[in-house]
Amino acid sequence: MGAGVVNDNLSKPKKTPILNANLRWFLLAMILANIAGQMAYSMLSLYLVDLGASVGQVGLVFTVASLIPMALQILGGWLSDTIGRLRVIALGSAISVFGYLLFFVSPSWEWVMLGLCIEYVSNSVVGPSFSAYIAEQSAEAERGRVFGLTKSIYMTVTVIGPALAGFLAFRFGFRPMMLVAFVFYALATAMRVWMGTAERFAPKKDAEKPSLAGLKTQVAAIFTLLFAGGVLTWIWVTDAIGDTAFNLIGQLYPIYLSDIGKLNVQQIGLVNSAWGVAVILASFLAGWLSDRLNERAVIAGGFLIEALGMLLLLRAESFLVFAAAMAVFGFGVGSLMPAYDSLISKVVPEDRRGLAYGLFGTSLGILSLPMPWIGAQLWERIHPQAPFWVTVAACAISVPIAWLKFRQPGKSEAKEILA
Repeated sequence: MGAGVVNDNLSKPKKTPILNANLRWFLLAMILANIAGQMAYSMLSLYLVDLGASVGQVGLVFTVASLIPMALQILGGWLSDTIGRLRVIALGSAISVFGYLLFFVSPSWEWVMLGLCIEYVSNSVVGPSFSAYIAEQSAEAERGRVFGLTKSIYMTVTVIGPALAGFLAFRFGFRPMMLVAFVFYALATAMRVWMGTAERFAPKKDAEKPSLAGLKTQVAAIFTLLFAGGVLTWIWVTDAIGDTAFNLIGQLYPIYLSDIGKLNVQQIGLVNSAWGVAVILASFLAGWLSDRLNERAVIAGGFLIEALGMLLLLRAESFLVFAAAMAVFGFGVGSLMPAYDSLISKVVPEDRRGLAYGLFGTSLGILSLPMPWIGAQLWERIHPQAPFWVTVAACAISVPIAWLKFRQPGKSEAKEILA
């Protein structure tokens, strides 16, 4: 009887964790790096104003800096596909750490702009590699849940970073806050360099020697897929609408919370953290729903929730209502992230995913290039709420597009498209 029980227990397969060891280390490094990023970005607009920049100059700073990822993301995505995701991330971090150092020592807003341009090198290479690495470390049947869980864990930075930045900036000033951000990013860089060189993290596929001919071939293949008129085409369309609209307000809403909402920097940090908590909860739920239901419904719902959150923000007059508005908006953002990543990973071949994410970033970067400046002009020349109303319209337009166009083809049709 006892032996039978032992044999029965031994016959049960071990339950494997949804996140393997590689993903856990990967996420730890991403969390350290993006605590630094959230600290810097959540206060960068106010830091620029504190150094003497006008609202128009704040828009100029982010417009100029956005040229960097626009120029480098296709290259970063292609290198991710050829020499390996982790090696490219390590290289980008080793360069970008100097941007955080410049944030700390900058004597004027022009030097902060230079630091931002250097920091954006990391965005150019980490962005295309992040989702591609998670996709290849997960099974397709549970990819939505893996993306949802990783995004939920990763997005804890949106709670920790802004709250910590707001506390430090309120108590000690912007420069000490930037020093702490630099320390976090330096630790992340050391970890990424280790992961990029250690044998235990070596990719299954051998690294290829980068060549111009290989780049041309892969770019041509991705462009063919992008303009085929299928799901990937409409993913790009909605992403373009949303990305350009959000770039109108991305660096203006801290100023809006300060000047229009009359919140102090500590309250702004807490409002940003409310957004982050909502993103975390929504990402986990959206990943599960993407596997159980489909990505199409989750994405359409996410856009609708974003529009409602932005409308509430425009009506807010107190700290609690501002926090609630950003939480609703964050729930929409969190719903979109794992669903989009899961859908893209299913319609793009594994050996082209890095390049696909890089192409998305570059093409959207071209469209979004003037948006921070345009948003600032709408603020100054029409009304501070004008760029925010454009974002509401963009979210509303994207709901029916996602619902009608994000239907995935059958397996046989998908194979034919990807051939």
